[in-house]
Amino acid sequence: MDQSQKIAQLNDAFRTTGIGGDIMMTHGVATLSEGTRNAVVEKVRDYDDFSDEENDPYGEHDFGSIEVIGTTYFWKIDYLDKRKEFKSEDPADPEKTCRILTIMMSAEY
Repeated sequence: MDQSQKIAQLNDAFRTTGIGGDIMMTHGVATLSEGTRNAVVEKVRDYDDFSDEENDPYGEHDFGSIEVIGTTYFWKIDYLDKRKEFKSEDPADPEKTCRILTIMMSAEY
């Protein structure tokens, strides 16, 4: 398994379980009604459309675009060191990496 495949596997596991990092929301997402916010999080968790090279150019499954009730949202996974101070030196190594999943409205990008 190459590095991109391992990163994709770790990203998929984190995105679907929330284990292995932190999940952040922008102000726009955090202030949605509970039902809408839960629908957005569920769609991010269930996302599996990585067939488009524009969405996933490196094959790491670290970005997606979803739509909920006519609004477009983006999600992105970034890789930080365990202290969350710097970029991870090796995103394929979960011992060295804290994943940060950020969910935002496309208008907030």
